Amino acid sequence: MSAVPLINQSLPSVIELRHRLHRIPEVQYEEFKTADVIRQELTRLGIPFVAGVPNAPTATVAWLGDPSKPCVALRADIDALPIVENTGLEYASTHPGRMHACGHDGHTASLVGVAGILKSMEDRLPVCVKLLWQPAEEGGAGASRLIAGGVLDGRLGPKVDAIFGLHGWPALKVGIVATRPGPILAGQDTFEVKITGRGCHGAFPHYGHDPIVAAAECVGSLQHIVSREIDPTDSAVVTVAIFHAGTASNVIPDVATFSGTARSLNNVTREQLRRAIERRARSVAAAHECTSEFTWSEGYPPTVNDPAMADHVATVARATLGPERFLPVGKPSMGAEDFAFYLEKVPGCFFMIGVQPADAASYPPLHSDRFNFTDAAFPTAMGMFLELVLRFPTAGN
Repeated sequence: MSAVPLINQSLPSVIELRHRLHRIPEVQYEEFKTADVIRQELTRLGIPFVAGVPNAPTATVAWLGDPSKPCVALRADIDALPIVENTGLEYASTHPGRMHACGHDGHTASLVGVAGILKSMEDRLPVCVKLLWQPAEEGGAGASRLIAGGVLDGRLGPKVDAIFGLHGWPALKVGIVATRPGPILAGQDTFEVKITGRGCHGAFPHYGHDPIVAAAECVGSLQHIVSREIDPTDSAVVTVAIFHAGTASNVIPDVATFSGTARSLNNVTREQLRRAIERRARSVAAAHECTSEFTWSEGYPPTVNDPAMADHVATVARATLGPERFLPVGKPSMGAEDFAFYLEKVPGCFFMIGVQPADAASYPPLHSDRFNFTDAAFPTAMGMFLELVLRFPTAGN
């Protein structure tokens, strides 16, 4: 059941679909036009689908094959980012301030193309295949809402036994596939610290308790968490990216606030970061006779690939693309991805495909206003999804 001829046959329509999606980028949970396009394509292909799950109306779920067989899920994220596009493409965004700067248009179109090919061989599939077009990967935790809606546990369609997801990667050349067992992406949480002191005139600082000085010292203190509290063989990042205080240059305010992100590769370190940030903020504030309020917002957990499923991706890539086109990932990235929520529930693997053209010396990074998913990457993306299904290990093969 070689998929290559079918992929080549479908490429023009898949590329046209991506360009159409690229023109209509929509941010988390607002992807109604995008969902309509996906559902129109599935209707054209004769594939039944479920339109929306609770709290995620733009999700689309479909399944093909014999539901009594093991079920393999394939996921594509569909949302865009609040970025002004600067690519100059003829199919650039027509939605002001919105852009497919992370390549989700390519992921979505790939899975639609794969759906059509799977439909053409449905009666010969070795497994049941569940297709997930998921909203709100970019900070909205859409995966968790699909899980709550029953897409994995059998409440909505067949129970999922394994799941795979991919991401276009601008640091890799077109045709390359990369992944690793265990952690491949970090977990990311956000925090905010509010330091309250006592404001006063800038000429008489001894009459007050300066929250800016306290907050600034606290920001400096947080930079020592990774170097002095985290095991040097572990990985973590604490970033303060927002700092607000005051309204006049000669007035010390009552309040200063700052916020940022904490990233780690396991849940033990994740909790260690939370405790350390809260403790340092409280202690530094107290040293300045100020008080602190700490808010921690859980984001995405670490993305941890199942070793057997990562081995399946590597085996398929080497067998179908050639050994030289699979790249074992040496160390995780500290970026985050909500595919992690699926991997907490079922075995699976998240992998990268190259989108950097062969003749390019470099390529715009993800979330750049110049990023564009490369159409030449479709054969690799679609081929991997298809072969992961067709070669999935079952009792009968």
